[in-house]
Amino acid sequence: MEPAQRYQRDRPGELLHIDIKKLGRIHGGAGKHWRGNRRQHRRIRATDATGTRRNLIGWEYVRVAIDDATRLAYVEVLDNEQAPTAVGFLRRAVKHYAAHGITIERVITDNGSAYVSTVHAIAGRALRIRHIRTSPYRPQTNGKAEQFIRTLIGGWAYGAIYRSSIERTAALPGWLDWYNTRRLHGALSHKPPAARLHQLNNLLGSYT
Repeated sequence: MEPAQRYQRDRPGELLHIDIKKLGRIHGGAGKHWRGNRRQHRRIRATDATGTRRNLIGWEYVRVAIDDATRLAYVEVLDNEQAPTAVGFLRRAVKHYAAHGITIERVITDNGSAYVSTVHAIAGRALRIRHIRTSPYRPQTNGKAEQFIRTLIGGWAYGAIYRSSIERTAALPGWLDWYNTRRLHGALSHKPPAARLHQLNNLLGSYT
């Protein structure tokens, strides 16, 4: 198979990579992950610090968004991988990037059922975002999101021992702030994403 060509967009918001990672919920003490048949276990629910009711067995779905030009990342831990949840994530991601002065023009995802749904297509049109999907059998097209997921899982999800999934989720904002503002990125001339965004804004501003 021909390897995917490397590329990097020049303008923040020109292309946003979105992907998802399934994580087992932690229950029963530090570092323990639930495995097995969901039907054999009683479902336990609790309310986290944000007021969200969460299951404590089964799976959580970590959705990620990463801007191609700056590698600025946005992440949420959600309860399912259904289309309405994917749409909600997209809308919040667009709002998040807008707060950083980034207008999302295109989104690239895989061909998961949520992303080929009518509701997702309607949401994309309403947001005036062009939706691109990866070619079949070529997930490398969304490689920046996959690489970020590996960094995220290694540094956040498995980088500490958590007593519960709620505790793990609570640690995410701190890790994400470190990634976006302090972690040096080799593909960005050893600058963090926030510094790269500032650099590109200054460069693009000089042409306007």
